[in-house]
Amino acid sequence: MSLIKSISGIRGTIGGRPGEGLSPLDVVKFTAAYAKFIAKSTPVKSRTIVVGRDARLSGEMVDKLVVGTLMGMGFDVVNIGPASTPTTEIAVTGEGACGGIILTASHNPKQWNALKLLNHKGEFLNAAEGAEVLAIAAADDYTFAEVDALGHEFVNNTYNRRHIDSVLALPLVDVEAIRKANFTVAVDAVNSVGGVVIPQLLRALGVENVVELNCEATGKFAHTPEPIPENLTQIADLMKEGKADVGFVVDPDVDRLAIVMENGEMFVEEYTLVAVADYVLSHTPGATVSNLSSSRALRDVTRAHGCNYSASAVGEVNVVTEMKRTGAVIGGEGNGGVIYPELHYGRDALVGVALFLTLMAKSGKKVTDSKPVIPPMPSPRTRLN
Repeated sequence: MSLIKSISGIRGTIGGRPGEGLSPLDVVKFTAAYAKFIAKSTPVKSRTIVVGRDARLSGEMVDKLVVGTLMGMGFDVVNIGPASTPTTEIAVTGEGACGGIILTASHNPKQWNALKLLNHKGEFLNAAEGAEVLAIAAADDYTFAEVDALGHEFVNNTYNRRHIDSVLALPLVDVEAIRKANFTVAVDAVNSVGGVVIPQLLRALGVENVVELNCEATGKFAHTPEPIPENLTQIADLMKEGKADVGFVVDPDVDRLAIVMENGEMFVEEYTLVAVADYVLSHTPGATVSNLSSSRALRDVTRAHGCNYSASAVGEVNVVTEMKRTGAVIGGEGNGGVIYPELHYGRDALVGVALFLTLMAKSGKKVTDSKPVIPPMPSPRTRLN
């Protein structure tokens, strides 16, 4: 059994003794610690916290523990149910909440789950904030509310639609161009929440022909959920048969986007951000950011547009911090994570899908023709500053 405590939250395998895996006691402890941190640090007056989860098998159990603990700490909870990570981030600001918890272990196998912690902006806590939550948990330094001060749970199932509508409203998303292109699109959502929201998004974008693979949100992952080539043979074989123009693959919480070309080969996760950034920069020139574990490609594309690129330390919160500092128009990570601040500061596969399909539709290119030239990855000692 494994339990990993980090500044970004708590992650572990379900079952086992307290402190060894992600047991119910550990879930309660870290949720309470987070609630105390939010209560004393949030700049907003709200006493509401948003909770969303992916579809993994332990999700319902962990959800009940987290919601009950937050209520026990005196917070109201807006429970948006099964939802992507970016959808939950958007819901925090949509509800005017003081924070949010996403129940997802991202690309980890089914035995894992995690609590990912958000601030009032729907963004991940920074290193100092995460360290404070861990310290509160280690000291058991929290107090539960008296009976008259307990919180309440409110269920809101509208945020998938609201997220999709927000994507459709982006100026660089051209729904009519996508509709006219008459694409056939294949989707592999590894039987998690992407199996609901990605097909809904595609149809809202005007894609009538959607080939759904592993799109039942049962949490019974059809393959190892990390979206890398060795795990994606099913959609690769379908693409080789000429069944679709492009294939999209998302991880269980839908913050990473991998693309499969019409010949069945992977577009490579590095290309996702670079191709989308090339399209965005051609319409809205500005700075870009990726982290030090990404290749030089985003830098090269950005400079080709006459714009400035900068690199951040590894970690989404560090990318977002640097994007805000530089006023970047787009950024992200080489693992298929696209951050487009026109909508929000978080990795978002829905935004990636909509912008990439617009690029294809307006350029008239196949996926293979949209493939940027990426220089070799630098070694760890020669990563760019």
